[in-house]
Amino acid sequence: MTVLRTVHTADLSPSDRSRIRDLLDDAFEGGFDDHDWDHALGGQHILISVDGTLIAHGSVVQRRLLHRDRSLRCGYVEAMAVHRAHRRRGFGSAVMTEAERIIDHGYALGALSASAAGLGLYLGRGWRRWPGGTAVLAPSGVVRTAGEDDSTLIRPVAGFSWHETAPLICDWRDGDVW
Repeated sequence: MTVLRTVHTADLSPSDRSRIRDLLDDAFEGGFDDHDWDHALGGQHILISVDGTLIAHGSVVQRRLLHRDRSLRCGYVEAMAVHRAHRRRGFGSAVMTEAERIIDHGYALGALSASAAGLGLYLGRGWRRWPGGTAVLAPSGVVRTAGEDDSTLIRPVAGFSWHETAPLICDWRDGDVW
């Protein structure tokens, strides 16, 4: 039996947290660190289990993005992963359908940083590369993050307007800023 469940970080059991972290460590093949784990917490988690085994996860956390002197409440997708044995069977799309529902009904826009492996999934769902460049509001001020330009994707929500040549600036955090 396949079960999709959406739950806030505050309502995850210790077992849930352990199973999610194990899935992420395995799916990212050692490339998922404690900063990445911290980034995934504090929002809504989308969990898919098959016969009681967690096989897919994604979370939507709130971030602040700056664009043309506006501070935007953003639903940011983090820690999106499907167990290797279950990939290319629609589970990633199922997680993203729920993530997009959360974003569309609760935020000014959605954003994420796509891996090369995940890029096709997101672009195929209508996510767009941000054309105006990226930066971070660091402790020292606004710092350009040109290396993130090609992997930073957005999902505009109805009513969101942007200037495509203006940078999108994310809030500061430890680890990867995007």
